[in-house]
Amino acid sequence: MEPPHEPYRSHRQPRRQPYGPHEEVSRRRPWVVGVSGASGTPYAASVLRALLSAGEAVDLVVSRASRLTLLDETGISFRDAHWRQDLGRWLARGADGTPDAFEPRVETADVRHWAAGDLAAGPSSGSYEVKGMLIVPASTACVAGVALGLSKDLLQRSASVNLKERRPLVVAVREAPLSGQTLRHLVALDEAGAVVVPASPAFYAGATHIQDLVDFVAGRVLDAAGVPHKLYRRWEGELRGGAGDG
Repeated sequence: MEPPHEPYRSHRQPRRQPYGPHEEVSRRRPWVVGVSGASGTPYAASVLRALLSAGEAVDLVVSRASRLTLLDETGISFRDAHWRQDLGRWLARGADGTPDAFEPRVETADVRHWAAGDLAAGPSSGSYEVKGMLIVPASTACVAGVALGLSKDLLQRSASVNLKERRPLVVAVREAPLSGQTLRHLVALDEAGAVVVPASPAFYAGATHIQDLVDFVAGRVLDAAGVPHKLYRRWEGELRGGAGDG
């Protein structure tokens, strides 16, 4: 009796070897960080520094409006062709304007930049593996676009993808006062599974510098995402009698 014929296989399609039970496939799974046009680029810088310090990979999306805000708040132009150099200058800058307050080591970090207008970028698809997304700061226009599912740019599209894939989405909204319309959009995001973190610093952590207040907000964003950090002193149930004690 003749053995059964094997299914036809093209010479261009070699047999695929399945992974064994103990084999692991190493995959890059970054955090997508979206920066919208709201005031608060120091918040984004603090979040990015902490992610890189924790050894996390980052996919960065900087909206067109946020580039104007960055230029106004720091004097730094964020250019697609020189993004790594511009990002290094941005992350080195302190919240008080000191140009070389930090050593972010962007050159050796695992960071990818995607242009905001590139709707074919990796984070625009649910099959592109990421850990989740942080939008910091989030403008009211960004909040509305994500809540309504507009996907007008890569930032909004990436946020929509993370919602539909049930991945973490943290939205650090920065606006005051908040209109009823924006509040409804924020409720819609909460109901869709996002975590809304207002950019409102606390003072119990012993802040003595503007950077401390910025780092507190950034730390709360990372707390919501489950990323370890040491950006602020946590509450331990003991009164300390003011910022001067430790």
